[in-house]
Amino acid sequence: MASVLGSSSTAILSSRPLSSQTSKPSISSLTLSPGQSSGKKFYGGIGIHGRRGRSQFHVAVTNVATDINSVDQPQKLAAKESQRPVYPFPAIVGQDEMKLCLLLNVIDPKIGGVMIMGDRGTGKSTTVRSLVDLLPEIKVVSGDPFNSDPEDPESMGVEVRESIMKGEKLSVVMTKINMVDLPLGATEDRVCGTIDIEKALTEGVKAFEPGLLAKANRGILYVDEVNLLDDHLVDVLLDSAASGWNTVEREGISISHPARFILIGSGNPEEGELRPQLLDRFGMHAQVGTVRDAELRVKIVEERARFDKNPKEFRDSYKAEQEKLQQQIGSARRSLSSVQIDHDLKVKISKVCAELNVDGLRGDIVTNRAAKALAALKGRDNVTTEDIATVIPNCLRHRLRKDPLESIDSGLLVIEKFYEVFS
Repeated sequence: MASVLGSSSTAILSSRPLSSQTSKPSISSLTLSPGQSSGKKFYGGIGIHGRRGRSQFHVAVTNVATDINSVDQPQKLAAKESQRPVYPFPAIVGQDEMKLCLLLNVIDPKIGGVMIMGDRGTGKSTTVRSLVDLLPEIKVVSGDPFNSDPEDPESMGVEVRESIMKGEKLSVVMTKINMVDLPLGATEDRVCGTIDIEKALTEGVKAFEPGLLAKANRGILYVDEVNLLDDHLVDVLLDSAASGWNTVEREGISISHPARFILIGSGNPEEGELRPQLLDRFGMHAQVGTVRDAELRVKIVEERARFDKNPKEFRDSYKAEQEKLQQQIGSARRSLSSVQIDHDLKVKISKVCAELNVDGLRGDIVTNRAAKALAALKGRDNVTTEDIATVIPNCLRHRLRKDPLESIDSGLLVIEKFYEVFS
């Protein structure tokens, strides 16, 4: 329910039919009417800056958000069955490095995402999309378009934060982590969110429609062929990834909302390199190669044929493995905070980074986090040297300075330096 924004402001409720509410996930509308001085107002995670000297107006906010938990359980199950079938994660043959990087990011989202580079046709996109079934449930404020965390101020919209400060009781629901696809042809308006100016001119209503960054807050943002993404969208992603907030500045109004997401990208290095600034934003880097073993190739072909013939039956055959992996991930997320890493190991990790001339400290931070997540996944409460050896190439490979005359893979350079320091 919208709250009053000042002494003279009023709150209105939308009378949209159910069909229109379900067609658009969430819309925050600003109704303007003469007779009230403008100032700086905040509502629903949205900062509104009115310009002085303009006509005076009242500001009333409508927040229209479909509550996914208000839908009956049978309807939710029916909707899930009607969705495009996803290839099960445990059914993917090989590509252990890529799968491990994805699982570690699900266990600890603060690792910062993963960049997957490799040959075409090696199952990069299939593996990422198969992660959907493994994503755990999180607490969100009911009806909030930004998936606000009721316990973490950094992931709250401004409205939710103000409600907590006033002592109001929030309705909290459990929902699965979102995975949002960012297509290459997306416009900046669709990514950041946009303001419907036509509505403002015809009805006196300015409606802000949250974009993909709002939907991806506390979730996963997946960009396929990320090395082909337009530069202006890369700049938007860099800004949001750096600050954790998305700000839209249009037509004299400033709108801000939280945008903390796990950034996952995939691409083929033959189609072009990624900008170093964006590459550094990915916590881990996985290299995927074509399977050379003939027996494994036959197995992959047969499994794919089974899935194409009867997706439901194929998914059911991996249901037990899928549930076991889900439980393992849930247990690792709960025990992550209790995992410890010795000071000596931290010093050696930083020494490896320093001797490899890694710019900045992201390499140190990500390696520590990834090693802890791996220990939690294995059910241990202490990080071992083996854990560090497993994750450090993926954490540092993409942070080394490129030498055009160097023929050795950067991952091998990291491993060599690791054994030199840790021995």
